[in-house]
Amino acid sequence: MAAMQTAGHERPLTIRGKCRPGTRLSGGATVTGDSWRERRRALQRDDPAEAQRAARLLDSMGTEERDDEEIEAEHRASRLAAAREYAPNALLEEELQLRLTGPDAEGGALRFQWGDALLEPVEHLISAAAGTPVQLELTGISAGSTVVHARPVTTTVEPARTDALDAPPTSAASTGLGTLTTLLDALESERDVREWAKLFDAVDTVSRALNRYALDLGVIWYGADGSLRRARLTEQGRSYVKRLRETRDRDQEITISGRITELRESGMVKVKTGTAKNAPAYDVCFEEPDELLRMRPGLGDNVHFRVRFRQQLDFMGIARSTEYTYLGPAAEQSSLPLDP
Repeated sequence: MAAMQTAGHERPLTIRGKCRPGTRLSGGATVTGDSWRERRRALQRDDPAEAQRAARLLDSMGTEERDDEEIEAEHRASRLAAAREYAPNALLEEELQLRLTGPDAEGGALRFQWGDALLEPVEHLISAAAGTPVQLELTGISAGSTVVHARPVTTTVEPARTDALDAPPTSAASTGLGTLTTLLDALESERDVREWAKLFDAVDTVSRALNRYALDLGVIWYGADGSLRRARLTEQGRSYVKRLRETRDRDQEITISGRITELRESGMVKVKTGTAKNAPAYDVCFEEPDELLRMRPGLGDNVHFRVRFRQQLDFMGIARSTEYTYLGPAAEQSSLPLDP
């Protein structure tokens, strides 16, 4: 544990050196959340009466009903409560765990191609959820199946700005993980996720990578305040993401009026709707290029086109593509205020 701050200029105390699942101690021993139970059972294996007594004790404690993450979260909360008896502003070190499970992940090793396909996209997804860039750094890899341990990159803070009042109540990473775990829970239960539309492309990238390598993802976040957030993205959630990505056409008939700024032999005309440099411009396609040739248009000509405006929308309401197809001439009028 870090040295405690004396009264006067108190600042948050970061508690380090925790014994988490997969922590490697000197001498090569590895401590996991269940290892003490396993050792106890091994010692009492030849003594049925003692084994029954130990089983009753464990059952009365209720620990058999908890998994590794819950046990670790309770240990962290206990350490934080003890530390705050001496340093009221004490904080725990934040940790992110990414648990990869699948046919090829049982060995507890991280393949390079998995890391390349997943680590940066996960960091980008957390940043998008936080609304600000979040940098993460790898701190270790452990078994069960393959568990990647990471933490937010910390920057050196000037001593003059280390007062408790200057310490943020929650980090950007914590904010992002809170949003991300809520989104993943919604995807797994196939609920409406349109409120997280801005995160959909980022979560889709992660989902595609998991599908490519037949992996499920578990996200576990241990917060500085002792909190635990966790969620999973399994085949069920990824199938839901795939369905949400499917598109449908939406057609409208509109008029585009403006000046021709570009002509192509393939049958495309660029029409700019104003004289300002940043005025909207639209690429209007002619399904029959010969029809465009018969019109004999020239650069700078004013035109009034009746067009089919087609959008391909996914089930999140995001336009994946737009196109403008010439239908015929239109009476003179101003173009509709559409984004190109």
